[in-house]
Amino acid sequence: MENMNFEVAHIGINFPDSEAAGASAGEFLRLFGIKPQDGKDSVYSGPLLELMKAPGRGAHGHIAIATSDISAARAYLEGLGCVFDDSSAKYDSDGRMIVLYLTDEIAGFAVHLLQK
Repeated sequence: MENMNFEVAHIGINFPDSEAAGASAGEFLRLFGIKPQDGKDSVYSGPLLELMKAPGRGAHGHIAIATSDISAARAYLEGLGCVFDDSSAKYDSDGRMIVLYLTDEIAGFAVHLLQK
């Protein structure tokens, strides 16, 4: 296996609405002192937890896997039989792909690659 430098970047957890996401963020603050950061579509509890303000991809949410080379990682994973949802691709201002979801879920979570 070529070194893709795979690592978990964050876990997104689906909530029905912003109130439920905020309540869980409040629990992480109360129990662990992790200050929430409010975003457009989610509330972040530290760098690893993204509490979605509405259900997103995946039955439970999503897992972001960061990689040093998203194109090479895609090719590698396709070689293992993975299929990607090209409509999910997001690009930076220079036109470089920075996000791409796998078609299938793992354990009820959508999985996406994230360019480091």
